[in-house]
Amino acid sequence: MNRARRIAHLDMDAFFASVELLSYPQLRGQPVVVGGRNASQSILGPDGVVRFTRLKDYAGRGVVTTSTYEARALGVFSGMGLMKSAMLAPDAILLPANFEAYRHYSRLFKSAVAAITPNIEDRGIDEIYIDLTDLEEETKALAQRIKQAVSDATGLSCSIGVTPNKLLSKICSDLDKPNGLTVLDIQELATRIWPLPAKKINGIGPKANEKLAKLDIHTIGELAAAPAALLISHFGRATGTWLRQAAHGIDTRPVVTESEPKSISRETTFERDLHVRHDRAALSEIFTNLCMRLADDLQRKGYATRTIGIKLKYADFQVITRDMTLPIEISDGTHIRQAAQECLKRVPLTQRIRLLGVRAGALTPITTDAGAMKGLQPDLPF
Repeated sequence: MNRARRIAHLDMDAFFASVELLSYPQLRGQPVVVGGRNASQSILGPDGVVRFTRLKDYAGRGVVTTSTYEARALGVFSGMGLMKSAMLAPDAILLPANFEAYRHYSRLFKSAVAAITPNIEDRGIDEIYIDLTDLEEETKALAQRIKQAVSDATGLSCSIGVTPNKLLSKICSDLDKPNGLTVLDIQELATRIWPLPAKKINGIGPKANEKLAKLDIHTIGELAAAPAALLISHFGRATGTWLRQAAHGIDTRPVVTESEPKSISRETTFERDLHVRHDRAALSEIFTNLCMRLADDLQRKGYATRTIGIKLKYADFQVITRDMTLPIEISDGTHIRQAAQECLKRVPLTQRIRLLGVRAGALTPITTDAGAMKGLQPDLPF
C-alpha cells in the first residue's frame, strides 16, 4: 500500500544570530545584529563587565548577515546596510560573523536528525528537507521528536513544516517562527495557504512579485484563480505554468538524499540595484558572504572545485558570466573569493547590479586537503 507523502522542511531559527547567543547568553531577548567585517569583538572591561559594540557606533558600508527576531521587529533584516539599520535600531548589539562556529552547529543539527531518519536532503547551512513517509510514528509527535533532538544536540531551536511536498513545507516552516511546528494537509490549502502573500512561494522574487501586483495578484489564492493564459502571456509558458501549479500546491519533486552535482552555486538578488562605486563596501561584503557560503556547501558535501565562475545581472536584466579554470582543486572560502575576483576583473562594471552569484564547477570528491592557491591577490574591483 502506498503511503501518503510526508515531507518536512526544517529551518533553524535565526541561525547565525542564535549561534552567537550561545556564546553571549546575556544578550537573549535583545536586538542583536550579525554582520560587518569591521565589526569589533566584545570587550571585557576592567570591571569584569563585557561591553558590546552598538549598531550606532558602526562606521562603514557593511551589510547585515542576520539578526535576531527582536531586531527584525525593529525592521532590521539580512541584506540591509548596517548604517541604514542603525537608524532603525541604534542600540542593537553588533557582532561579527563566525562562519567556523556556524558550520560546527550545522553539522551537529544534521547529525541529530540523521540519527532519527537518513532520508535528508541538505539545502544549506541552516535548512534541510526530510522525507517522513516511511516512518510509522504520528506526524506531529515525530516532528516534535526531531525538534527535541536538534535542541538537545545544539541548544538551538528550529521550525518545521510538514506537508505532502517540498514547496508547501518550505512555506509552512516559516509560518510560526521561532520554534514553530506546522502540519498541513492538502485539503487545508484554501484556508491556510491561499490567504498568504504570493511572495511566500519560494521562487517568487521581488521582480516577479512586482509584476504580479501590476496584474492585481497579491495573494497565493489570487494567483491560483488567475487564468493560465494570463500568467503564460506575462511570464512565458514555463514560468507561467509553474506559477499556477505552485499556487495550487502542486510539487512532485522528491527528497534527494544523494546526488553527484555538476556544480554548486550561491547567488542573491538585491532589494535595490546597487551602484558599483557608491555601494562598493556593501557589494564587497555580499560577495565575501557568497564565497564563504559556497565554500561551506562544498565542504559539507565533500567536494573540491577546479572551476570558479561569477554571475552578474545588471539593472537592465542583462546577464554576464565569467569562469576560470584553476591549476589545483580548492574548497575554502578565501581561495574561492580570490578566484572569483579574478573573474570579476574581466567584467565591465559600468552600470548598477541587481544580482550577484558565485559558482563552483568541475567538482571532485575530496580525498586529500585541497592545496593552497598561489598568485591571486585580494584586489576586488568594486
